[in-house]
Amino acid sequence: MFDGVAANYDLTNDVLSLGQDRRWRKAVADAVDARPGERILDLAAGTATSSLPFAAAGAYVVPCDFSLGMLKEGKKRHPELPLTAGDATRLPFADGVFDAVTISFGLRNVQETDQALRELLRVTRPGGRVVICEFSHPTWAPFRTVYTEYLMRALPPIATAVSSNPDAYVYLAESIRAWPDQPGLARRLQDAGWSKVAWRNLSGGIVALHRGYRP
Repeated sequence: MFDGVAANYDLTNDVLSLGQDRRWRKAVADAVDARPGERILDLAAGTATSSLPFAAAGAYVVPCDFSLGMLKEGKKRHPELPLTAGDATRLPFADGVFDAVTISFGLRNVQETDQALRELLRVTRPGGRVVICEFSHPTWAPFRTVYTEYLMRALPPIATAVSSNPDAYVYLAESIRAWPDQPGLARRLQDAGWSKVAWRNLSGGIVALHRGYRP
């Protein structure tokens, strides 16, 4: 499915989020706080746009994605980055090799979410950190209703106009509605073995930024 939207993926996300995706990416970069010489895993990196701030900070970043179409497009744009094909539930990396792991807007597309959280823990060194940016539940009930209506009614026709595969965005809208709320995802992180789990809301809870550490 994601192979078919790779070419226009970044543009489509910018339009559908009304430009907010840039703010969300900056929040992720700030939370990861990549430093020179650190090893960063950017899972579900798509075309590797999300990986650029980590590389700019002097870290060694590995953009990893399941979609070969996304990786192919990313390699054309960023040939200097070590884009890697990988399944979130069976990552092709040794234990404890990354200082930080992050995934933005990809975790809810992994069928075995809890296994993916355990895999992220496995490849993170003791004391290392995780940052997860994902769509969540708006905190203000009236706005939550308006937001749900946008997802199910406005998003598909907009996606039809700007995306090469609008059906993929219908699926994305449905997956956002079914995703656990902020405390629910925090519990799953804790159950997977992460400690000091916390989150903060972005854009009124449309997106939540979860963080944790490997004990």
